[in-house]
Parts: sequence; C-alpha cells; structure tokens
Amino acid sequence: MDAADERRFREFVSESSPALMRLGFLLTGGDQHSAEDLVQTALAKALTKWSRIDDPEAYVRQIMYRQQISWWRLHRRWRETVVADPPERAAGDGFSPTELRLALRQALARLTPRQRAVLVLRYLEDLSEAEVARILGCSVGTVRSTAHRSLARLRGNAPELADFRLSASEVRS
Repeated sequence: MDAADERRFREFVSESSPALMRLGFLLTGGDQHSAEDLVQTALAKALTKWSRIDDPEAYVRQIMYRQQISWWRLHRRWRETVVADPPERAAGDGFSPTELRLALRQALARLTPRQRAVLVLRYLEDLSEAEVARILGCSVGTVRSTAHRSLARLRGNAPELADFRLSASEVRS
C-alpha cells in the first residue's frame, strides 16, 4: 500500500466510522462491542483490497452484512440482552425520541438475527427486496415473508410503537 492509498483509507475511516457504527449497532441488535468488532473486521478486510475498491462505503457495508450473516450461522444460539424495564407511565404521557429509540432497539433485539437483518436492510437502509435477497443470499419471496413475519413480531414485541412512526434519520441519530 502506498502513501496515497494509506491516506485515503485513513480519511475514509475517520469520515464513515459513525455511519458504519450505527449500521453495526443495528445489525448486532444493539450490542456495542459486537458492533465495534463487526466494523473493525470489515475495515480490516477492506484494507487488504483497498487499492482495487471503487466505492469504499458500499464495499465495507457489503462486508459487514456478509460477516454478520456468517457470525449468525456460526452462533445460532440466541443471546439475551438484559435491560431494565422503563418506569411506569402516567396516562397520556408521550414518548421522547430517546425512549422510542430504546423501545425500538429492545424490540429489534428480540427478533432473530435474520429477521433483524431483513428489517434493517429493507426499511432502514431502504434497499429493494431484490437487493436484500441478493445480499442475504435468499429468494425475494423469502425476504417478503420474513419481512412480513418480522414486522408482525416487532408489533407484538413493542405495542407501544404501534401509533408512532419514526423516520430512518430519527432512528439513526
């Protein structure tokens, strides 16, 4: 790797790390340490082919998706995230954006890794069903049925989110 490539890689890492960490956080179900590992692994793999990469962000995101799928397949056991219950609410109390993000995070963490991946790719990354199917290595029908079941399960896991719609930018912040 020459000096120009190294400079370009360092600039890419400093500029895109926050966005990559948010994606890693979503893909890992809110596990900060796993998200950091995912991003570091993806960046390390990208570094080996850095001089041949045309679109670094897309390339690193693709590595992250595939790496996370590999980890899911390797560790099919469900890991439970322990969180405290929110305090009781008075009638008519609204949710702050932070409370909504936490409720969404908890609900996403209760989904299977595949369900979470389909929802993140389809609705937060705003990819088409065909793109999600290509990334996850499954059929479009599988993406559709998984998204349908995942949304139903998400609604069951977090009924408090039923009347509220978050934009993708609000979820990512």
